[in-house]
Amino acid sequence: MNFFSPTAEARPQFSDILQAAERIKGKAVRTPLLESPILNEQLGARVLFKPENLQRTGSFKYRGATNTIQALSDEQRRNGVTAFSSGNHAQGVAAAAKEAGIPATIVMPKDAPSIKIRNTRAYGADIILYDRYTEDREAIGQRVSEETGATLIKPYDASLTITGQGTIGLEIAEQAAEMSLQPDIILAPCGGGGLMSGIALASEELLPKTELYAVEPAGFDDTVRSLASGTRETNSAGARSFCDALLSPSPGEITFPINQKLLKGAVSVTDEEVTEAVKLAFGQMKLVVEPGGAVGLAAVLAGKIDIRQKTIIVVLSGGNVDAELFRTILAA
Repeated sequence: MNFFSPTAEARPQFSDILQAAERIKGKAVRTPLLESPILNEQLGARVLFKPENLQRTGSFKYRGATNTIQALSDEQRRNGVTAFSSGNHAQGVAAAAKEAGIPATIVMPKDAPSIKIRNTRAYGADIILYDRYTEDREAIGQRVSEETGATLIKPYDASLTITGQGTIGLEIAEQAAEMSLQPDIILAPCGGGGLMSGIALASEELLPKTELYAVEPAGFDDTVRSLASGTRETNSAGARSFCDALLSPSPGEITFPINQKLLKGAVSVTDEEVTEAVKLAFGQMKLVVEPGGAVGLAAVLAGKIDIRQKTIIVVLSGGNVDAELFRTILAA
């Protein structure tokens, strides 16, 4: 089997993020920091958004996928790649593989948003659909890797994935310096923890005074509970949320120790609170943000963290939402 195993990897370092930035330079978009004066006035704080919904493939996942594929050996490239994902990692891997001219096979849940399945297929990837409630996506991905020799690119629990996502933290620090501001708090969505741990590693080096908070959907608050217990907790098999991008079963083996050390805390938000965030992002910022991508904004709007008189940066992690669901949210 050919894949990046968490047990075989050392903890990623800040220097690895700098290498990742070089690998994805000219490929990934350096997304801006945006703000709304009206929202700032309403909240009594300065809130800036890092809109990764404007990233290539509509999600931050393109960063980690591109970093990983650019680091493959010639032999690994010949055998191609495989991944398992509800959609954003799928699209990131498929796009990065197409750009590298290598084959990709993606394992996706049958109930993934149709836009994510459609876009992944459009990038040229072969898709294997599975039932997320009765089948094990990791086992399917590993079987594909064993049968084909393809490198399995995990969605969050791999150093190259984490450090690719960490380029977001690098950009935030650079852009904050360009704007002469010192962020008090950074909030980012958290599923398995790849995005959050990558940002944390960059912030540890560049923004050591900034407090970091992970935000999860209610029912999938495994990081909230894991930080409280000190061990990796799992989510109930019966849990449901429309934040499909964040429905990981538990924190990663690599990501959790990083987040445990570097995060100030973690909070969860309900689907109803996320609905209001998606509506506000569209109404005030003219941004299309998928539910999972809007959980940080939802936490701010719901008062889950005290932000008064502070400078806050909220990562909007993706914008791949089906048109029908988006219409339903806006009409709610």
